[in-house]
Amino acid sequence: MTAKYYAILTNQGAAKLATATALGTQIHITQMAVGDGNGSLPTPDATQTQLLNQKRIGAVNTLTVDAANTNQIIAEQVIPENEGGYWIREMGLFDDEGVLIAVANCPETYKPLLQEGSGRTQTIRMALIVSSTAAVTLKIDPSLVLATRKYVDDKIIEVKAYSDDLLKQHVAAANPHAQYLQLSDIAKFTPVGVPQPYPAATPPIGWLKCNGAEFDKAKYPGLAALFPSGYLPDLPGEFIRGWDDGRGVDAGRALLLPQEDAIQNIVGTFGRTQLFQDSTLSGAFRQTGSSLLSVGLAPAPSNATGYGASNWSFDASRAVRTATETRPHNIAFNYIVRAA
Repeated sequence: MTAKYYAILTNQGAAKLATATALGTQIHITQMAVGDGNGSLPTPDATQTQLLNQKRIGAVNTLTVDAANTNQIIAEQVIPENEGGYWIREMGLFDDEGVLIAVANCPETYKPLLQEGSGRTQTIRMALIVSSTAAVTLKIDPSLVLATRKYVDDKIIEVKAYSDDLLKQHVAAANPHAQYLQLSDIAKFTPVGVPQPYPAATPPIGWLKCNGAEFDKAKYPGLAALFPSGYLPDLPGEFIRGWDDGRGVDAGRALLLPQEDAIQNIVGTFGRTQLFQDSTLSGAFRQTGSSLLSVGLAPAPSNATGYGASNWSFDASRAVRTATETRPHNIAFNYIVRAA
């Protein structure tokens, strides 16, 4: 039975294909056109340089080699739903120089417009047998083509398979996050024995509280090398101070030795003073009583012409915050130490 619908190379297309095959170059297919054949099913003619009655031309969507026939290429174009109002009976492929490379007829189908009450996105395909599929390739402008549902579905499957494989490799990898700090790297940044402020009462695994407790020297040899006594530093309620190391600011102290709280000594003198009745005291000073300067004088501070005397007291709590220790403003953290 003679084929009713088929595609052929035009004379110009055949010549270009022969030249490309001989020179090892390629024909770049860029566009696909459809027409109505002037109202009847046309017969493809190799001498054609254009369709009989072209209705639309646009970018080729895909150009693939048929899996069942390696000498056959399949060109595909998607016509969007907002185009139509014509019959499709003929198709043609054009290269990047505007030359009609192949022409075909097809079962007639009407492409409606939305305004007509019906609309669809239509995919048209053209299969063409060539002597060398390597000599024919698609030159595409991605901004002009439309994707078919099958193409999208295939790509979704392809991407899912790729991502699933990546995830599988990620889970199976011994160290999938080499760019992040690893537990094995902790020693590089926090050596054994270095105290760290920690915001919780219970230290994490591998760490101990700096609370003066005894530790297992056999279990933590690195810690034992730093604290030969087998006891951790007793840091609850303590401040850590930089070792003097010969600077002379806190001379005479060895590492890990404690130091009692203290303030710099405050010294001064207070000579014989006359206290008048209108004298004003402020800050930490207070009058605590009176005494006689000499026999016969009144025991209370005199008026502006008298010589009465008074006792004074000094109490820093009248001017500043005080406590049972000398300390700076601070925030409480739990000091812990990496044990291994």
